[in-house]
This record gives sequence, structure tokens and C-alpha cells, in this order.
Amino acid sequence: MSEPTGGGTEGRPVVLRNGTVVTADAARRVLTGHDVLVIGDRIAALGPGLPVPDGTVEIDASGGIVMPGMIDTHRHLWQTAMRGYGADWTLTQYFVWYYLEWGKVFRPQDVFAGNLLGAWEALDAGVTTTVDWSHGLRTTEHADAAVDALEAVPGRFVLAYGNIQEAPAVWTDTPEFRDFVTRRITGGDMLGFQLAFDVTGDPAFPEKPAFEVARDLGVPVTTHAGVWGATGDDGIRLMHEHGFMTPETVYVHGASLSADSYHRIAATGGSASVSTESEQSAGQGYPPTWRLRAHGIPVSLSMDTSVWWSGDLFTAMRTTLGADRSREHLEAHSRGETVTHAALRADQVVEWATRGGARAIGREADLGSVATGKKADLVLIKNDASPVSFPLLNPHGHIAFQAQRGDVHTVLVDGRIVKRDGRLVGVDLPAVRRTVEDTVSWLRSQLGPQAWESGMNPEIPATKVLDNPYTYTDYRSGSTHERR
Repeated sequence: MSEPTGGGTEGRPVVLRNGTVVTADAARRVLTGHDVLVIGDRIAALGPGLPVPDGTVEIDASGGIVMPGMIDTHRHLWQTAMRGYGADWTLTQYFVWYYLEWGKVFRPQDVFAGNLLGAWEALDAGVTTTVDWSHGLRTTEHADAAVDALEAVPGRFVLAYGNIQEAPAVWTDTPEFRDFVTRRITGGDMLGFQLAFDVTGDPAFPEKPAFEVARDLGVPVTTHAGVWGATGDDGIRLMHEHGFMTPETVYVHGASLSADSYHRIAATGGSASVSTESEQSAGQGYPPTWRLRAHGIPVSLSMDTSVWWSGDLFTAMRTTLGADRSREHLEAHSRGETVTHAALRADQVVEWATRGGARAIGREADLGSVATGKKADLVLIKNDASPVSFPLLNPHGHIAFQAQRGDVHTVLVDGRIVKRDGRLVGVDLPAVRRTVEDTVSWLRSQLGPQAWESGMNPEIPATKVLDNPYTYTDYRSGSTHERR
């Protein structure tokens, strides 16, 4: 039997009936006409015509695709309340606005508002796990607000704790930070923890104490590496020489590094989080999946921030395919040749958006693919009202090029239905809107009308921001670039 949207399903088994299951497992299997039975927080069975317990919630998946919940490994959720504000920014303008001018005016409740909106946005688009790259945590009150928002939303999250307004060695060494970790990071299944900071390349290696804190806490570091004019080979070399490159380290963007740095990442087993929309538009470097593949570096996908771009991984998958293939064609044309078979395939980017993300956050054993015994983080793509929903001939290609957030019919996280029949379950969107509107009103009042308008295209001050946006070091690399 079918159930109405919403109530009455909590704690009951769920079966997705007769769908095309994109497993995203190592073999990238596609199972047609299969059911997926969920009991508790786990996938209990896969197969056609499964018998189910009495009281099971049945969802018709026929004509649709059942896939693992997507995993975004790098999203600045706290910035979501500023959705679209920086549509025309360069990366330098982003640095000016957040790092130098206005990031410091965000209150704890503003971090809460952005996280709340961004977390619900992720679930709506079928992203069941999000790494909240939260570098706006100026105080532990801000950090508490970030976690309060994440815990108010029925998704799975990793808090990547950061603070762009202070040196990593300083904020990781405070008793308040240690107290926060003790109070809020309890090892639960729904909230993971990372440290988020960048390595400027300063030969004094001022970030070293923060790495030592991460090692002491036993948590991974996620770092923006290979960002043109900001972080590059010098930082990678310092990390490697001091023994801080580990298999758990996630290198965000990785778009403007030398072969030497890619070799170091590959040799130490790290992975890269590629934000193709960001790299294409902001200027971190050309989206590097072609180089990462050449060096055997594992890839996951991310969308970066809604202050610029879309908040879904469907866009990340198709822009990644487009950027990688475009470069392949252009390089072939420059040699007078033609590409006859694309090197990067649709099933690969679907894997990066699911199992690749699980691998990056150390959860491949229980997340990222559809298999018996794994966590029931699942997405049903199905839209009977859309002519784009059929025919379903190439499921991986359909996910990567045809589907969009409006086609996300059902989402389960930890066995719980959080979206059904195309609508989020249990969310008070008017209340979320009011919370976000309060933050927007506060920010506008702090900036004033003129700064608010000019902030959409901020001028670049005569500072080292073109070379290094961090204020805790005066280091200037050899890659300083003039304005254009």
C-alpha cells in the first residue's frame, strides 16, 4: 500500500518497490526491477518482489532510480543566507568580502541561519551527508550555533571547524575550543568532526601547531590546497616534510598544483574534493579531475557555497563532466587529433558524488553505495509529471545529465524518510525563512545601503589579498599577481 506524505511512518520499515537501483558499488552495478527494503537504519535486503514485514511503508519506485544518498565533501553552510549575493565575484572579491571586510560581523545566530537553510537545501537535493566547511566560527558560541542548526535537521553532517579571522595555531589552542569538542563532538553517528584550515606556505609553518592538535584529537584535516595565488606547492611541501599528509587528509580544489604536489598527495593516500562550478568561475585553477585521475588520487565532489552557485551535486556532476571533457577535446584539437571515446564517464562522476564522498570522510564501510547491511541513506529520483523522466535508458547518464533537484522524489537518512513525494518532511519553511530574513536584515544594517550594493562587486584594496588572504602571516609567495 502507499502512504500519504509525512506522518505515521516514523520507525516503520520502508520498501522502495520496483526501481532501477544504481548501486554505486565497486562494480557500478545497475539492478533493474529491484526493491530496496529498509529496516531500522540499515538496508535489510535487495531484490525483486521482496517479502516485507507487516506495517512496512511502501513507496512505488517504478520508472525511477534508487541511488545512494549523495555526499558533499566541502560546503560553507554558514554562507547560505547570502544566497546568490556574490554571483559575479571572483575569488579575490570573495576573500575581500568575507576574510577582510564583513565576515567578522556574522553573529552566532547568523551562522545558525545559514546552516539551517543550507542543511535543508542539501536534503532537498538528495545530499544526505554534508561536510560543513565552517570557517566562520570566530567564537565557540558561533560553533555551538552551527551544531545547533545541524542537529535541528535530519541529515548527516561533518562539522569541519575553522576560523578565517584568526591563526589556526591560536584558535585550536584555546580552552574554549577543547571544551567545545568535549561538549558537542560525542562520536555519534550523525555528526562527524574535522579541522578546517589552510596552509599559506610561510616557511615558518605557523599552521604546524594546529596539525598537532588534529593529531592529538585523532581527527582529519581538510584544507584548501592548490588555490591560485593563495595556497600552493609550498604548503603541500611543508605538510609532507613535517609528516602531516595522511590518508584522511582532504585537499579541497587541488586545482593549481605542480606534479610534485600531486605525487605527494598520491603517495600519502589523500583525496581531493573538487568543486567544479567554483573552480570554473572563481579562479582557483582549471578543474583538476584530469590531473587527479592521471595521478590516481581519489576524488569526491562538492559545491562550495551558495553565495555563488547551485547547492546540488547534480550540477557538480554535469559541470565536472563538461570541464574534463572540454579540456580533453581542446588538447586533442591542438595536436590535430579527435577524441573518439571520452575518458571520463558518467558512472565515474556518480561514484564521486556518492562512494567517493564516503571514502573521503572515512565512511565507505557503511555509506556511499546501495548494499545489504549498509546505512539506509537513499535517494529516489522519480518525476512522473516530467517528460524528462522517460525513457530511462542509461541510468548513470540520466543522473549526471538529466536529473535535477526537482526530480528528487524521496530521501531517506539513517532509515528515516526526510523527503517524500517531492516535499521535505517535518520542515517549517516559513520559520526558516524568518530566521534567514532576520540575518539578511542584520547584515544589511551593518553594511549600510552603499556597502551592501557595492559588496556585490567589491573593489580590491592595495593589500596582499591578491597573494594570501590570511592576516596572521605576512608571507608573500612567488605567485603574486597583478590586478586585472
